[in-house]
Amino acid sequence: MTVKTAPRLMRGRPRISVVIPCYNYGHFLPECVRTVLDQPGVEMDVLIVDDASPDGSAEVARELAAADPRVKLLAHEKNSGHIATYNDGLAAVDGDYVVLLSADDVVVPGALAQSAALMESNPGVGMVYGFAPTFVDVPREPRTRVHSWTVWEGPEWLEQVCRRGGNPLATPEVMLRTSLMRELVGYEPELPHSADFLLWLRAASRAQVGRVNGVDLAFYRVHGGNMHTSQFSGVLTDLTERWKAFEWFFAHDGDAVDTPRLRASAARAVAREALIAVRQSYELGEPAADAAELVALAEKIDPDCRGGRLWTVCQNYLRRGARVPVRLTATVDKAIFHARWRRWRRTGVLGAVRSL
Repeated sequence: MTVKTAPRLMRGRPRISVVIPCYNYGHFLPECVRTVLDQPGVEMDVLIVDDASPDGSAEVARELAAADPRVKLLAHEKNSGHIATYNDGLAAVDGDYVVLLSADDVVVPGALAQSAALMESNPGVGMVYGFAPTFVDVPREPRTRVHSWTVWEGPEWLEQVCRRGGNPLATPEVMLRTSLMRELVGYEPELPHSADFLLWLRAASRAQVGRVNGVDLAFYRVHGGNMHTSQFSGVLTDLTERWKAFEWFFAHDGDAVDTPRLRASAARAVAREALIAVRQSYELGEPAADAAELVALAEKIDPDCRGGRLWTVCQNYLRRGARVPVRLTATVDKAIFHARWRRWRRTGVLGAVRSL
């Protein structure tokens, strides 16, 4: 059962550990660390994990650590990759709650106390999140007044996520109970693209999930160096890796959930998203280069999609092999996208992928 309540004041000052993985983001570190150390109402400690950055990031981190005893540095002698960097940092901290924050992102003032207050008032909650707007150079003025708290039972949150097929969290706005993180043993190295999504699924299979509504908890920086726009670009890759996360979850944590039903729900949603991407690309006059692969992925994930109206439309476009005029459905899809985005910001879960 989903419960929405008014926020409550926090008693005491829990300690929050913030792990900041860094690779060639030394020029962002001072701002990122400042937004963490300036958090009111909680005790803070910061661990910067530098993955052998050649840009001098470790030296920047040493200066920050020398200036404030709450900041420490773990410097890799050789580059180990982002998953190992995350896990090394998470294994080394021991606060009541833990946050993984990329060196190029920032935290909103008061956000960590807001998330911790929900945790403190709800001992069964293992993961809390909120909203993390994107920014390029300077974040906009954040929303800071909490409207309410939402608490889902883990299976209910999982059902909604599977039915929608997408990842409703960014990462900088997520706080985990450290005891739960210890149980999960960090990020899965086999899934470098979707390890964060898998972690959220696994957390929900073991604990309640909470959300702080109405505020911005962090800002996610968008630039050419973001991992999701460089190393892992493209709809085909995103959907493939997202499905791998679902499959890993059902294979390893399936005993905690209704696996056949949730797997079927997630399969329908991810396959449908692949087909919609193909149809949209043709109707916008820019056929996706990997359109055939996207259709094949949809068929592999959800064989029942074959013969459906959306599958048939995509097959016709593939056979025709030519661009088509922009149609009404493209306009409708754009409206649906914005409606879903607004719902996501308000409720914390993605609206179902759908179209005319």
